[in-house]
Amino acid sequence: MDRKVVLAILLMMVIAIVPTLLIKPPKAPPRAVADSSAVPAATADSARAAAAAAPAATVPESAAATPSGSASPTPGAAATATVPSTGPADTLIARSPLYTYAISTRGAQLISATLPQYRSMAPGERGQPVELVPRGGRMLGLTLVAGRDTLPLDRWSFTASPAARALDVSGPTPVHFTATEGGVTVDLTYTFLPDEYRIGVSGQVTGLGPNGGLLFVQLGHGIRNTEADSGQNAHSAAVVTKQQRADAHRTDFSGLTAGEPTTVSGPLDWVAVKSKYFVAALLATDSTSSTIAGARALAPATAGKHPTGADVRASLTVPASGRFSYTIYSGPLEYTRLAQLGHEFYDVNPYGWPGFRTIIRPVAGGVRWLLVWMHTHLSLAYGWVLVFFGLAVRLLLWPLNQKAMRSSMAMQAIQPQLKELQEKHKNDPKQQQQEMFRLYKEHNVNPLGGCWPMLLPMPVLLALFFVFQNTIELRGVPFLWIPDLSRPDPLYVIPLLMGLSMFGLSKVGQLGIPPNPQTKVTTYMMPVVMTFLFLNFAAGLNLYYAVSNIASIPQQWLLAKERMRRGARVIAEVKTR
Repeated sequence: MDRKVVLAILLMMVIAIVPTLLIKPPKAPPRAVADSSAVPAATADSARAAAAAAPAATVPESAAATPSGSASPTPGAAATATVPSTGPADTLIARSPLYTYAISTRGAQLISATLPQYRSMAPGERGQPVELVPRGGRMLGLTLVAGRDTLPLDRWSFTASPAARALDVSGPTPVHFTATEGGVTVDLTYTFLPDEYRIGVSGQVTGLGPNGGLLFVQLGHGIRNTEADSGQNAHSAAVVTKQQRADAHRTDFSGLTAGEPTTVSGPLDWVAVKSKYFVAALLATDSTSSTIAGARALAPATAGKHPTGADVRASLTVPASGRFSYTIYSGPLEYTRLAQLGHEFYDVNPYGWPGFRTIIRPVAGGVRWLLVWMHTHLSLAYGWVLVFFGLAVRLLLWPLNQKAMRSSMAMQAIQPQLKELQEKHKNDPKQQQQEMFRLYKEHNVNPLGGCWPMLLPMPVLLALFFVFQNTIELRGVPFLWIPDLSRPDPLYVIPLLMGLSMFGLSKVGQLGIPPNPQTKVTTYMMPVVMTFLFLNFAAGLNLYYAVSNIASIPQQWLLAKERMRRGARVIAEVKTR
């Protein structure tokens, strides 16, 4: 029974974890594809705060994911683009303890989003505050489509109010942007909050016409790399959307086809662009917000087979009144903050993967909450939190493991009788089964009692795998010689300790059991295989597993001693007969 349980655990680990490391996620098919959605691509200013001449705007051929009843340009028709302003661009800075956002008056676009509470680990930027906007990039560029006309608002020169170019946000702080071109006036208001990464956006278009239109909001081409392992960060880069009354849908940038737009139809609750630990999103989470009609991601034609970025835009309906509003979130993937925004926005950073997520997500969420709570309320470093958490899990499971081990011993004690029954009724399976159940009942043995308690820690171990992969609270947290618990141990001390602890646990567990070649192979091979498998896993995960193994050795020793006493008693009884 022990050998089968061990092999089952190993198989579960290989099936559950190895595919995430070795198998590239398949390309997610688009949910809905409109005729064509070549929304104009924003060209970044070479200098964020300098004036620059604007290039001619590309004209969209059609509006992506247009809801029925809203204005839509005729596919392929030539749109009338308003000539962009050529005045100088200025930069307005909104600053709070959480962020420093820089918005250019050219297009009222976000050209910098710096988070001083988080430090970059990227080569060449290590130790600097995290910057979310890629070099030379921008976000929140707007394009308005009304009938056959396309207004490239991202090229317009806006006038900002208040006149101050640096604002310290100590309360709700609105900033107004106004621009007029060709008889159309656009008023934008950004409202900044001191203790949130959320930006409220509202607007009014005057001169739009009776049929309303569509407003395209650019969410950029991805989040700037902030991690030492740029490849792992790129693996997490994705566009995530949530249709109303449906689950979130993630499309990895690496799964896009270069030059071919992937479009998702609405209505949507939110559209987000994420990296491993940070996200930029557009949300319409209340009844007063404009409807998000759809979203589109387009990887550059030169991106190759595995794009690392894409032009992501969301489309919103603008009624004839010209009023619209939405919310922008540009900040860290902090679970608590994401959950406070509603509409399951926390699922932008899901724990687990399709097929396992329903099981893993609640366990991972509970584990994450407990680790953060212990760190915050007990003033413990996260490394010690993991040590005490591993001990606590084993203490809680002590009675169940005790029962499981004794059930296994009872099964071993009746093995001779079981073999005798199997041989006696080998030609009558039904009778054999009945006699076996009678024997189990007579000796008060549960044949499965030794298995399931030993599998209970597995969901916690799997949950911790995803917690360390996705939880920003553990990012960059050092412990002893380990510089970052969310990344592999650079000296490989912890995974080797984990393997040794597994070997010690297995050896102690075999005390009092007659030698078995198969058990011997498992005892030596499984720690080697698991050590190799865990070498490049998060150091915190290996730390938890090692502590859990070490904490189990005393119980295994006590049960082994009990097993040996029972064996000695049986031998003595046989000799006295």
